[in-house]
Amino acid sequence: MPVDKELLSAVLSVDDLEDLDALFQDLFTPGELADLSLRWKLLKDLNLGITQRKIAEKYGISLCKITRGSKILKNKNSMVLRLLKEGKDD
Repeated sequence: MPVDKELLSAVLSVDDLEDLDALFQDLFTPGELADLSLRWKLLKDLNLGITQRKIAEKYGISLCKITRGSKILKNKNSMVLRLLKEGKDD
């Protein structure tokens, strides 16, 4: 399901990390924020070549959650993959 373009534009208009954090706090429940943060962490770990089993142990999660992340990174057109590659230059 595509995300509402008006919402995406609103998020894109925020150029300060503190303001973006406040927006996310307003929009998402603590559980949703925890899920988003965990997804990002496991994607980063997968991209670094850490095995799915090690990631599962590290975060205490099932391999099913990690498999979804692995599928995302296998897509050469993935925006996540692009962001992670750009982040390596930091």
